[in-house]
Amino acid sequence: MRGDLIEVVRAALRGGVDRVQIREKDGPARNLYETVLRIIPAAQGTGAGVLVNDRVDVALATGADGVHLAAKSLPPYVARELVGERKVVGVSVHGLDEALHAAWEGADYVTFGHVYPTASKPGLPPRGLRELAEVVESVEVPVLAIGGIDRSNVVEVLRTGASGVCVVSAILAAPDPEKAARELREEIDGSGLHPKHPFNETGAKGAR
Repeated sequence: MRGDLIEVVRAALRGGVDRVQIREKDGPARNLYETVLRIIPAAQGTGAGVLVNDRVDVALATGADGVHLAAKSLPPYVARELVGERKVVGVSVHGLDEALHAAWEGADYVTFGHVYPTASKPGLPPRGLRELAEVVESVEVPVLAIGGIDRSNVVEVLRTGASGVCVVSAILAAPDPEKAARELREEIDGSGLHPKHPFNETGAKGAR
């Protein structure tokens, strides 16, 4: 399965994905370490960045571009002390107060969601576009939207001023991940919309 996942990620990168977040909630650090090491060369070949979910140690050991933190992870300012100024530090948030706090603690960007209903959050109501727009307007760091986003709704998400989108099933569950990524990329690039805070202008110097 690991080999299949890596092939899907490589296909997504060929389709235009510009960052990959690698997450293994319950697996051993060594497995995550080996996965990241296999994905980094493919990402570098396309100019994409690689972020490691939660595991600051693995991000440092592999030379990944940064780390993405959950609500129960290390505070962003602590992660920053560990990874230095040249790596990206992102945080998942689910409301305005969390987003403001993450930015205040030094996050380079936040991911906000879930915006639409998604199978990964059964029984939990989506936050919706209005709350996403409020977060975008209120924080002074890039906001990436996540949750139930695909080709059919990505443009309306970007109309909020969001800096980008994070997707999982829209690519990983697609019959042709490369095609799915390319079609999503085309929708984004063809929208003509400009984010409030471009993602590349984060505090992470030279992360890409």
